[in-house]
Amino acid sequence: MANPVLDDRDQRLIAALQCDGRLTAERAGEVLGMSARTVHRRWQALAAEGVCRVIALPARPDPIGALLLRIRVLGNRLDALTAALAARPDIPFIDVSASGDEILAVSLTRPGTRDHLVFRELPATRAVTSVTADTILHVFAEASDWRHGALSDAERTALTPERADVQGTSDQVDRDILAALEDDARAPAAAVAARTGHPDSTVRRRIARLVDTGRLRTQVVVDPKRLGLSIDANVLMRVAPDRLDAVGRTLGSHPAVHGAFATTGAANLQAAVWVRDLDHLYRFITRDLGGLGVDGVETVIIGHAVKRPGRSPVPARPTNR
Repeated sequence: MANPVLDDRDQRLIAALQCDGRLTAERAGEVLGMSARTVHRRWQALAAEGVCRVIALPARPDPIGALLLRIRVLGNRLDALTAALAARPDIPFIDVSASGDEILAVSLTRPGTRDHLVFRELPATRAVTSVTADTILHVFAEASDWRHGALSDAERTALTPERADVQGTSDQVDRDILAALEDDARAPAAAVAARTGHPDSTVRRRIARLVDTGRLRTQVVVDPKRLGLSIDANVLMRVAPDRLDAVGRTLGSHPAVHGAFATTGAANLQAAVWVRDLDHLYRFITRDLGGLGVDGVETVIIGHAVKRPGRSPVPARPTNR
C-alpha cells in the first residue's frame, strides 16, 4: 500500500496533538507512557513525511450564514470547475462525490445576500446541471473540534490545556505571531521571532498568552485514511424542529462527526463523518441516527477532497465518463 494505516503509537501521538497543538514531547510522553525522545522522533518523522502537520487557524468570518453548495456537473468538465472554485478565497472546502458528478463546497457569504456565484456564475456555466445552496443556521461542530478516538478520556483530559476565561484583544504583535504560525503552529518561538522581527522574549510571552486565552487555535491536518478511516461521507437529515437542537448537539460530540450544522433547505441538519468502512457507515445511519429519531437521511460518499484548510488544492481525479 502506498499510504498504509499508521500504527497505534503514531495514531496516539497525532491524537495528542489534536488536544494541544503546541504540546511538548515531555508532557506527551508522560501521559502516553512513552519516552520524550521517542515522541519527538516520531513527531519529526510524521511531519517530514508529510503525514501530518499542525496549523494555526486564522481569524475568519463567522460560519453562520455560509452556504453549503451542491453542484451537479457534467463529468468531462469536473476538473475545470473544481479548479476555478478552488482558486476562490471565499471557498474554503471543496469535495467531489464518489459518483464523480457532484461537487460539494462551502461558500463564505454574508447572511441574506444574493450570492453572485450561486445566482449568476454557476447557473450560467454550461457544465453545471443544477445548484442548491443551503444556509448554515447554527454550528454544532467544526473540523477543528474533531478528535481521533485513539486516546482514552483520561488521556485526552490530561493533554488538553485549561483555557483562561479571559476575553483579550489582539494587537499587531499578536497578529504577526498568528500569521507566522499559520503554516506551522509548532514553530519554535525563536523561529517566529526571526520571521516577525519581534524580540524572542516578547514572542514567547505572547504565544503563551495566546494559548492560555484560546486565541491560538490549532488543527492537525492529516489524511483520515492514514488513521484507518477510509470512508468520508456527508449525511443530510430531516429532523423535527423540536428535536433539532438536541440531535445536533448529540451529533456534534459523536466521535465519527467532523462537522455538524443546522441548515435551511429540505435537510435541516447536515453532518460530515469519517468511519472505517461501509459497514460502520451503515451502523452509524441505522443505529446512531435511528436512535435519535431522525426522520429521513440522504448520504453522499466523498470520493475526493479537493480543498480543505491546511491542504493545497488538489485537482479532481478523472472520472470514467
